Amino acid sequence: MKSPHIKRTGLRHVLAAGAAILSLTATVLVPTPAYAQFGGIVYDPSNYAQNVLTAARSLEQINNQIRALQNQATSLINEARNLATLPTSVLAPLQQQIQQTQALLGQAKRMAYNVQQIQTEFARQYRSMDLTASQRTMVDGAEGRWQNSVAAFEDALKVQAGAVANIEDTRNAVTDLVTASQSASGALQAAQAGNQLLAVQSQQLTDLIASVTAMGRAQTLDAANSAAAKAQAREQLRRFLAPGRGYVTTSVQMFRN
Repeated sequence: MKSPHIKRTGLRHVLAAGAAILSLTATVLVPTPAYAQFGGIVYDPSNYAQNVLTAARSLEQINNQIRALQNQATSLINEARNLATLPTSVLAPLQQQIQQTQALLGQAKRMAYNVQQIQTEFARQYRSMDLTASQRTMVDGAEGRWQNSVAAFEDALKVQAGAVANIEDTRNAVTDLVTASQSASGALQAAQAGNQLLAVQSQQLTDLIASVTAMGRAQTLDAANSAAAKAQAREQLRRFLAPGRGYVTTSVQMFRN
């Protein structure tokens, strides 16, 4: 029979061996960070994943900045197009046509387009004509008024012919402006084309006003001539029928070479 001392010694060895086994087991079961060492460099998976995520976010920010710069560049290009001027201009031809119309109006014969001159000549030849003048003087006055009417109709025909001659130039200008407007690269070019089309319309209105004015002048002078002729005819009839005075023939020249 073994002694109690031997029993206690064996029990301590068993307990010590069990404790060592439990310690080893605990060491194996407890999770620890995974590390790998390659040539002295320690690889940490969790740190690597964090770095990859950071790099991805930085790349996304860079892409956003690139897209923003592209949008700004596109906006600047569009603004430059909107500020581009129209390469076509019809201002000089329009001014030339208006000057030609003014020149035709300035060539008005006998009674020009001048307010002071019209007042003086109209008062002398139409409103305040002398019905007490001699027969020869009255005939000369009638001939002068008739020539005023004929010259006015001639002036009206010239102005109308000039307006008709401008139609072809106006058509070419409208064609060029419409083509330029349709191919305009920006808002400024389209607006300038529209403004020049309005200028073409203004030129056409100028020709129309000139034609109407010249024709109205001719009709007005013709009407004034008719009124003066009626007044003179009444006076001549009164003289013809006056008692104690016979009719005296007078040579009259209605047309002059």
